[in-house]
Amino acid sequence: MAENTKKQFAPYNAKANEEYMNEKQLNHFRQILNDWKKELSEDIDRTVHTMQDEVTMFADPNDRASQESDMTLELRNRDRERKLIKKIDETLVKIDAGDYGYCNSCGVEIGLKRLEARPTATLCIDCKTLDEIREKQVAG
Repeated sequence: MAENTKKQFAPYNAKANEEYMNEKQLNHFRQILNDWKKELSEDIDRTVHTMQDEVTMFADPNDRASQESDMTLELRNRDRERKLIKKIDETLVKIDAGDYGYCNSCGVEIGLKRLEARPTATLCIDCKTLDEIREKQVAG
């Protein structure tokens, strides 16, 4: 998974002719998102405690610079995780509202496989591909 860490989970096995985003599917994704959020929160807490324990004033400027660089990188990673937790919370709200699993752009089903790969996805693969093409055109 591209978005930080996420433990492996049992994929949802849809039955033939099963209604898309039924209660069982919604509960499956709700559980994935809550577990992921818990894991990220624990990582953030662990980092804060580790950084508090490791604050050392090195006499050597190179050692101090190295430590500051490491801490900056760690804080940047935790900030990314904090933003991801916010996105997970927004996704959980969509589940509760009954809007989860449908493309924000065109309204079609995002699909179980795509959502398992990226549970916070808000675009179907076609709209996401078009979005990326537009980004490349603007950047280039």
